[in-house]
Amino acid sequence: MEKKKELKFSKRSKLLFFFLKGSIGYFAVCMLFGALVALLDLINPRIISYTVNVVTGEENSQIPGFIQEAIEKLGGDAFIKSNLHIVAIGILGVALLAVISRYFFRLFNAKGGEKLVCNMRDTLYDHIIHLPVKWHNENQTGDIIQRCTSDVDTVRRFLSDQLTNLVRVIILIVLSIVFMLSINVKLAMIAISLVPVIIGYSLIFHRKIGDSFEKVDDMEGRLSAMVQENLSGVRVVRAFGKESYERERFGKANSKYCNMWVRLMQLLSFFWASGDLVSGTQVMLVVAFGASFCVKGELTTGDLIAFISYNAMLTWPVRSLGRVISEMSKAGISIDRIRYIMNSEEESDTEGAGETDMAGDIKFEHVTFAYPVVENEKDEEDHKKENKTDNNKAESKEETGSSSEKKLTRVLDDVSFEIPAGKTVGILGGTGSGKSTLIQLLDRLLEIDEESECSGRITIGGKDIRDVKRNYLRENIGIVLQEPYLFSGTLAENIAITANEINMDNVKAASKIAALDEAIEKFTKGYETYVGERGVTLSGGQKQRTAIAQMLLRKPPIMVFDDSLSAVDAETDVKIRTALKERSKDTTTILIAHRISTLMHADKIVVLDHGRVAQIGTHEELIKQEGLYKKIFNLQCPA
Repeated sequence: MEKKKELKFSKRSKLLFFFLKGSIGYFAVCMLFGALVALLDLINPRIISYTVNVVTGEENSQIPGFIQEAIEKLGGDAFIKSNLHIVAIGILGVALLAVISRYFFRLFNAKGGEKLVCNMRDTLYDHIIHLPVKWHNENQTGDIIQRCTSDVDTVRRFLSDQLTNLVRVIILIVLSIVFMLSINVKLAMIAISLVPVIIGYSLIFHRKIGDSFEKVDDMEGRLSAMVQENLSGVRVVRAFGKESYERERFGKANSKYCNMWVRLMQLLSFFWASGDLVSGTQVMLVVAFGASFCVKGELTTGDLIAFISYNAMLTWPVRSLGRVISEMSKAGISIDRIRYIMNSEEESDTEGAGETDMAGDIKFEHVTFAYPVVENEKDEEDHKKENKTDNNKAESKEETGSSSEKKLTRVLDDVSFEIPAGKTVGILGGTGSGKSTLIQLLDRLLEIDEESECSGRITIGGKDIRDVKRNYLRENIGIVLQEPYLFSGTLAENIAITANEINMDNVKAASKIAALDEAIEKFTKGYETYVGERGVTLSGGQKQRTAIAQMLLRKPPIMVFDDSLSAVDAETDVKIRTALKERSKDTTTILIAHRISTLMHADKIVVLDHGRVAQIGTHEELIKQEGLYKKIFNLQCPA
């Protein structure tokens, strides 16, 4: 029996209390003022009822004894009747206290809500950036953003707009019923009779609203992902003239999203319309029977006015309970979507992980690795539903998941080779031969684990990298990708992004080695040139050279160039490699490339073919052998 995965947040309530740290005090004070508002709201109908009965000459039987004694000391009902301004002052005083209480209720509510949102976003962001690359590959960026914005806001609205009113609502319901019973039991029973109906249909709609909102929320995440992808790849879309296609694709998804919202609004409209019908019927019955009781002398005019006021206070809170229930459905789905992120396991070092000699030999020993494959969009949706929205499955999901049912594609098959310390090793292979996967395994962006059917081990300085601290490992391995990611900012800021502060002498030195200095000098603002989002204002070669300069500023003992010279011309390629060799004599360098001219001066060249090591040797040795290397050499360098 396999061990089941323990979820950090097995219940919604556990996650909510975790996020409420720092804001629960504000919400507690907010609820106290909400309770005070409810009590003050219940006072004025009593005052009005008493005053009306005094003016009409009817008997006041519902005034508390201590208040009646105070009135008698002032001169009795006659005094009040001739000095109605006292009543007006009393009503204004109660109203003023209610206004002050409402102000503090909303103030602490707002502070609690914003503190909650700030805490949720900070926590989610910190958690997400520590999640494995594999997790990010399996989840769309747009959907993650939607969970951290829209879903967070849904939870905030529920807590600050609905849950904080719960104390006030309960007080109003209980005391309204008590006061109504004290005025007239028969009329109170008529008013109360429809309350179970309102609560009943609210519970029925709770499930239906939750199911509909789940579909809407999921579709919103997919729509956000589509927008994010298109905005990030806008140049590609325009280059291929696919604006109409993408607009049509977005239009269909947006139309589907809008139709889902319309269906949800129809459900909510029916829910609230039904509530209005039941509430209206209740008010009508109270007014009709109350008037009848007044005619029969069973109820005074003032008591009827007070009763109608209390009935209104009863109807609104009961309706509010229905709103709380419906909003709870939405919030529950949003909490589950956020809970999926928070229950995703962060990267962590093994117990006893330490450091190693990063200037030592690197060895790949019988490394095998396979990627899970999602065949189509339907499979992907099923996979997401299984992992994100089904909480019963999430709570019982086994630690190793369902890897036996996953379809995998093997990219590395029993790969073994050694990279001597301080040497330059080239890796050559066709597309999909596993070159980049090797590097991601070396940097532990991908893991050697059973779920990916990965086996073997990688050592640096004789120590398995799984026993090396991740941060230490990544700080000492510099990687330049074929498609580097640059952030919005100046060239100097991007080059010095790995440094604590910008030292222009170091920035310029790194730029010179990366053969970027001449290009920068041609820019009007030089190193202060703004590169735009993802470095959009730079050419492919300039972005690659900027990334090389970034890495050189760190001076790592291991440098990896993952086809990162593909966008530069052959002359610049030679210039960069020559400068690197002069500067980094003791640095272990790994060159991944499709051009043999980039690799031919390496101390050793590893040729990969369909995930297996096909050949190993120097350039001179490999061109003498029949095999893939010689075939590529003849194609690229014909005699």
